[in-house]
Amino acid sequence: MISLTPLHTPPTTQLRNLGWDWMLGQDTLPYLADEVVTIKPTEADAYYEAANELFEMFIAAGQQIIDENRFAEAGIPANLVELIKLSWNDDRHIHLYGRFDLAGGIDEQPIKLIEFNADTATCLPETAVVQYAHLRANGLDDSQQFNAVFETLTGQFEELLAVNPDLQPTLLLSAMRGFSEDDANVALLGEAAREAGYDIEFDFIDNVDFSAEEGIFWQNPKNGQFEKLDFWFKLVPWESIAEDEPELIQILTEIVRKRLAVVLNPAYTLLFQSKYILKVLWELYPNHPLLLETDTRPLTGKPCVEKVLFGREGANTRILNPDGSERQTTEGDYGDYPKIYQEYVDFPKDSAGNSYQAGVFYAGEGCGLGFRRGGLILDNTAGFVGHIVE
Repeated sequence: MISLTPLHTPPTTQLRNLGWDWMLGQDTLPYLADEVVTIKPTEADAYYEAANELFEMFIAAGQQIIDENRFAEAGIPANLVELIKLSWNDDRHIHLYGRFDLAGGIDEQPIKLIEFNADTATCLPETAVVQYAHLRANGLDDSQQFNAVFETLTGQFEELLAVNPDLQPTLLLSAMRGFSEDDANVALLGEAAREAGYDIEFDFIDNVDFSAEEGIFWQNPKNGQFEKLDFWFKLVPWESIAEDEPELIQILTEIVRKRLAVVLNPAYTLLFQSKYILKVLWELYPNHPLLLETDTRPLTGKPCVEKVLFGREGANTRILNPDGSERQTTEGDYGDYPKIYQEYVDFPKDSAGNSYQAGVFYAGEGCGLGFRRGGLILDNTAGFVGHIVE
């Protein structure tokens, strides 16, 4: 059973004191719970170790997809394959960060991988800053969290500079228009990059210029001049770019091949993002304690969850009973993608019957924990709940 510690003071004042005023009024505060999940130090350690072990397993599974040319099975657009291989085979293209979604981990329930949001993971501000400020606002020890997200991201940005000494420390961060949650996530990444020594700029993706001969450019609104930036972070899914902007994929492939820029997260993260990799993991590590059985067909005689390869926020998900009948379903915009079937597992619950899914950020190592709270299927109505380690 999930144990909750009530918090009565919102983190608003603390965020201002920290200088994070930009986060106020974004999507990160309205759905913040007025309580935190209480976990044990051993449970925090187990989440950390699980993330580290899982990332190594994902690397092996990604290599398997490449070696066996299983891109089509994994739903990878054909026009991305070359760019995936270029970034995979060049160690200078570091995976910046992602978020493992996990079941279990509380009250001796085994930790189980649900999926890896490896490409465009959100919940960064809530995990890195808001839950920390929430403890501080309530007079609690803000060090009692598994939460080094901001510091670890800063270290990742520093490492990117160290392994790319031929490039300038100039970073453009881009999201799509009209998504305030995405803007908050990009702003936090920008703050971490600034700490690491980058000159940073923000602009929406439709304002970015790309040249296969010269690189990635941003027009400075102050003087109208186009400025070249050697690092580009895009909070836009790789599969969406491949499907909607195939010419841009061709240009980005040339930009990466010619060392004109580094793109974050690298294209190979789509191998991790595709839920097909859950099947490959099960092939490589059958019955591994962190994994759930996954196949491209419903599991015989077992409850399972039908997922689309590139769904987000629980959309287009069905929970199936052992006889194949439907227990619960969600609608969404991703129904045309192929599907996988993952063994069903219960999430930890509180006394009110709410389900809790752990989100563990990974940025070179496991670095932070937060929880999403909702029903059987955690969709875009789920709330964020912080934690305290006691």
